[in-house]
Amino acid sequence: MGARIHAFGDDALGEHDAVALAELIRRGELGAAEVAKAARERAAVVNPELNAIVVQPDTARVSGEREALLYGVPTYVKDNTDLAGLPTQHGSAAWTARPAKSDGPYAAQLMGTGMTVLGKTTLPEFGLNATTEFADAPPTRNPWDVEFSSGASSGGSAALVAAGVVPIAHGNDGGGSIRIPAACCGLVGLKPTRGRHLDGPQAKSMPINLVSEGVLTRTVRDTATYFAAAERLWRNPALPPVGLVEGPARRRLRIGVLSEPITGAPLDPQVRAVLDDTVALLEDLGHEVRPLGYPVDRGFAQDFANYWEMLAFLLGVTGKFSFDPRFDAARLDPFTRGLGSRFRSSAWRSPAILYRLSRVRHAYAASFRDVELIVSPVLASPTPPLGYLSPAQPFEEVFDRLLAYVTYTPLANVTGAPALSLPLGASDAGLPIGVMFSAAHGDERTLLEMAYALEAARPFRRIQD
Repeated sequence: MGARIHAFGDDALGEHDAVALAELIRRGELGAAEVAKAARERAAVVNPELNAIVVQPDTARVSGEREALLYGVPTYVKDNTDLAGLPTQHGSAAWTARPAKSDGPYAAQLMGTGMTVLGKTTLPEFGLNATTEFADAPPTRNPWDVEFSSGASSGGSAALVAAGVVPIAHGNDGGGSIRIPAACCGLVGLKPTRGRHLDGPQAKSMPINLVSEGVLTRTVRDTATYFAAAERLWRNPALPPVGLVEGPARRRLRIGVLSEPITGAPLDPQVRAVLDDTVALLEDLGHEVRPLGYPVDRGFAQDFANYWEMLAFLLGVTGKFSFDPRFDAARLDPFTRGLGSRFRSSAWRSPAILYRLSRVRHAYAASFRDVELIVSPVLASPTPPLGYLSPAQPFEEVFDRLLAYVTYTPLANVTGAPALSLPLGASDAGLPIGVMFSAAHGDERTLLEMAYALEAARPFRRIQD
């Protein structure tokens, strides 16, 4: 086994979460520059091994008003989101990105919460893989064990938060890309309802928008406070407000359990044990838990895989227009090229696939006639060792492994529903295992209330212990 690595220490950051840091800065006990300096020093200690940072300029970006809920809290932005003056490379070697001329819409919303942006974090090429690894560059490593994957596609952000460099970092989720790294790195990862936050240009260009923006944190209150802070800057009038959720609700819920992977692949016994333990905890807390059938049939998994292939194909053929005239599709990594090649043989099915996927939201909504939440694993097995899902491995081998591994998260992306990963267990090797809670459209509040209750009943493991 590899080493566990973290940066927690006796400095300005201490062991504080984002809410505590913001309060100390607000009271004048800490300065925003002092906290940012401590975070940069922590990054200098652990990033040479974690490889989670793409770029960190000499000057941090302090943003927002001092009254903002998260003023002065240091953070990083995932490198598929524009920040003025920094390149946006999307984890790809297909071109060399120029510095962005302005902040992307979501980056502006994130910075309006008051956080200090230190730089940008790694992701696999275009976020298409479930591990932050590269064909021709060092991988991003999991701080709980540096021989293992940090998940993806927000793997760089997850590694930095788990290692204590910053308490909160940006992620986005198009197939599990907030929830998967949260599960792998022992974090709280809430994928919001589609449209809850401002979208980036790539999300708007998708035939079916899969992507939601959010953050990864170590505490429930950090996630809840971020959602409240972002909502003060912009709120989608089509969705009910989340507000500032500050603790668990007193009501007892009806919760449905999805246990078996929709693909028919086996569920790892270690993951099943964590799910069963979570179900027992929910019952101890007074909730009614019952088995639930999938709102979709096994064909959904194949439709999602075909859509995933379509997105890779479109990236290859439109890259010169979407990213840079110098974009060279031949320099895409083998996994992206493999996905695109698979699509060519099934392109004629696309209209039917898009139609079926667009209808899934109705079946999903019907699931909540008799339950308020759904609980399931995040992933079908614990986080794998580095190399298992590497884009340098034979494409068909990696593709089949991903289909077996990432079976639970895509449903929320296709339907646009909110879903939350909580670090409620561990593998035999001591690596975190996440449990996922899914809710009806617009009901992030119930997810956060449940998260508070579970965090209090079973405090999350700490990497520094």
